[in-house]
Amino acid sequence: MNQPNLKLIQRLKNKIDHESGTLKKGLFWEARSRILMWYVLLLLGFIGLSIPVFSYFVFQEVDQRVRQDLEEDLESFETFLKEFTTKASTTNNPKEELSTFFEQLLLAVIPEDDTFLITIIDGKFYRSSPRGLPKPMQKDSALMNHWQDLTQNKTLQKTEVDSEIGKIIYIAKPIILQEEISGVFVVAHVTTGEKQEALDAIIITIEVLFLGLILAIFLAWIASGKVLIPLQKLAIAAQQIGESDLTRRIIVQGSGEIAELGIAFNQMMDRLQTSFESQQNFLNDAGHELRTPITIIRGHLELMGDDPQDQQETITLVLDELDRMARLVDDLSLLAKAERPDFLQLEMIDISDFTEELYLKAIGLKSRHWLLENKAKGQLMIDRQRITQAIMNLAQNASQHTRESDQITIGSTEDNHFIRLWVKDTGQGINKQDQQRIFNRFVRLNVRSSSEGSGLGLSIVKAIAEAHGGRVELISEIGEGSIFTIILPKN
Repeated sequence: MNQPNLKLIQRLKNKIDHESGTLKKGLFWEARSRILMWYVLLLLGFIGLSIPVFSYFVFQEVDQRVRQDLEEDLESFETFLKEFTTKASTTNNPKEELSTFFEQLLLAVIPEDDTFLITIIDGKFYRSSPRGLPKPMQKDSALMNHWQDLTQNKTLQKTEVDSEIGKIIYIAKPIILQEEISGVFVVAHVTTGEKQEALDAIIITIEVLFLGLILAIFLAWIASGKVLIPLQKLAIAAQQIGESDLTRRIIVQGSGEIAELGIAFNQMMDRLQTSFESQQNFLNDAGHELRTPITIIRGHLELMGDDPQDQQETITLVLDELDRMARLVDDLSLLAKAERPDFLQLEMIDISDFTEELYLKAIGLKSRHWLLENKAKGQLMIDRQRITQAIMNLAQNASQHTRESDQITIGSTEDNHFIRLWVKDTGQGINKQDQQRIFNRFVRLNVRSSSEGSGLGLSIVKAIAEAHGGRVELISEIGEGSIFTIILPKN
């Protein structure tokens, strides 16, 4: 590997190590801890917002239930009141009958806890059940005075708040005898007991929520550790990348964003490894193949004398070797670029016209019996120049390994999935054991040929076909000739 790339990898590795060391200053800075922190904050925020809302609805439900109970008590009272008013209308002193009615009512009806039945006659407190009233409802209190001063024949339902005993919900029912308000019946309830029970239930709920939160945090810590294992492996793999080891990959399991990140990392490493291997191959090949022409040029220059003819012959030979070196460098550069994403410049072409164009270009190579056998129909997205270069390499290769009397055929066919472009010759053919390795770089077979190639032509053909997502297929028999086919997918 060349020195600049070694330095580049080392700088990247040093940067990763430096940043990893900086980020590992504390547990808090781990992704796992930060994810858990946000998770806890969200849960705390949710609990903090939900508890007041939950408490509000619970207390509202308590008040609503109390009001329903009071209305039921009032309905029972009105049943008794209806019977009383019917009897009182036939007596001369209905107010005395009213006091008797209240006494019987308070003896017959036993109120629930924190519920108070209060009776008022002629604007004055008469009796209550139970007898002991809370201070805000006792005689001469503001609330009692309010009940005593009722002058409208209208059932009054209100809520009062006292700083000592809390909320008081009551219903006051004026009693009309002889077309005037003779008394008031009040059923009141202090909600302190119910609200304390509700508050105890809310406290228990909060305790359960926080216990659940602690358990959720513990489980989330374990789960996040398992979820982030691919990230940890990715970080370890990135830290262990060295200039001599680009083969480390992450084992991707499952699906989702982390799995996609692992796949993307592996793909990046594949491209990086391919790039460095391509550069390494380029340098190795260039060093290997350029050594011979450089040696030839140096030797002839050292031996060149003063004779003008000798000098001219040496210059001609040197120029020929330099031209060969230039062609070699161009071929090596093309192979090095074949792995790059911008190697192809795709365009839509008509296969029939393109096949005929290839044939017309090939017949100018050498004097052979050239034949256009078949032309496929349809459109194909390819790089016109690269495919032309590949077919011309095959045609050049066929012309170099055939006699003037041999036939070379160019054609194309199609099926549902592929387009096939081929070059067929009637030359001497290729041995079975050589048919795979001839596509390797700098492989030359011991065949009769008037020109010596670089050994890169078929490697270039293979690289161009694979860059299109296709392949090269070879069918050959000794004494019968060879068929080289470039198979390109329609998609």
